[in-house]
Amino acid sequence: MENKPMAEEMSDGTCGSDGRRTSLRDRREFLKQLAGGALAAAALPLVGGHSVAAAAEPAVSGPLPEVTIAGHRMPRMLIGSNPIGGWSHQVRNMTTAMTDYFNQETTTEFLRKCEKAGLKVFISPWQDKCLNAMKTVWAEGSKIRTYFLGELTREGKIAKEIMEYKPLFYLHHGNTTDALFRAGKQEDVHTFVKKVHDELQIPAGVSAHNPDYIKYIEDKGWEVDLYQTCFYYVTRPKSEIRAKLGGAMLGEPFLDSDRENMVKVIQQVKKPCIAFKILGAGWLCESDATVEDAFDYALSNIKKTDAILVGMWPKYKDEITQNVQLLRRYGAVA
Repeated sequence: MENKPMAEEMSDGTCGSDGRRTSLRDRREFLKQLAGGALAAAALPLVGGHSVAAAAEPAVSGPLPEVTIAGHRMPRMLIGSNPIGGWSHQVRNMTTAMTDYFNQETTTEFLRKCEKAGLKVFISPWQDKCLNAMKTVWAEGSKIRTYFLGELTREGKIAKEIMEYKPLFYLHHGNTTDALFRAGKQEDVHTFVKKVHDELQIPAGVSAHNPDYIKYIEDKGWEVDLYQTCFYYVTRPKSEIRAKLGGAMLGEPFLDSDRENMVKVIQQVKKPCIAFKILGAGWLCESDATVEDAFDYALSNIKKTDAILVGMWPKYKDEITQNVQLLRRYGAVA
């Protein structure tokens, strides 16, 4: 493993029906507002040769709901980066479409528009496109902050070069967390947390897709400052699925019961959680109503001290404005 932060599970992907339900009239009014925004966007020019939606100016009306995580005050929705890095969790053509859209110019403009909409925290993959985008907007006066995922190197070290970007915190990468726990090497994850505290002197946490691993860490009393908790156990081994079902799906497993299992653990742990893949990497983006249901479920069931991490791909519609409006609608913490 290289001595650098990892990047792959960074967000929900593109863009459930439990939790509070809005009235049909409220929902129609809400979707009408979104449609009005889309019509307004149609009059705007292209950015970087891409579709009009990417250039649409996000509507902003008042501050967003906020929480305090690891000592930092932030909006209750964080900016994901899976679409930027091309981690679609679907098919290769989707991945290609995402990376084609998110060139350097569009990635930089995306961060500008997120900040104008009130979003201020970005989970950055360790790749030049995102790092350069942050440097560009910072030079313009942006206040966006970032954090990274990583793991120990083969020599048992951590990536200290991340400190150039003044990250809010550093989390152990979820895919590696799951793999190490399955191999009985969970103390490697613990060592990462301790090294981040001791050597970088910033808050440290653990990301995972299996709720049992979050519960284990909490029960053992590890000195973590936060968790990043996936709504879907997408790293579940195919052998485990075949043992139960006699077969397995061709792609990653997005089981509808997974989010309920993770929510139970999120509600039990004392430390704040950042819930990710609340949209099932796009599988809950069939319509505006399913997106709304997913936001409703997530924000209604995580703790009031928790946040969500959502990736956006505004090639076809203004997902920034849509998601910010849903955060205002369902994310109040008072």
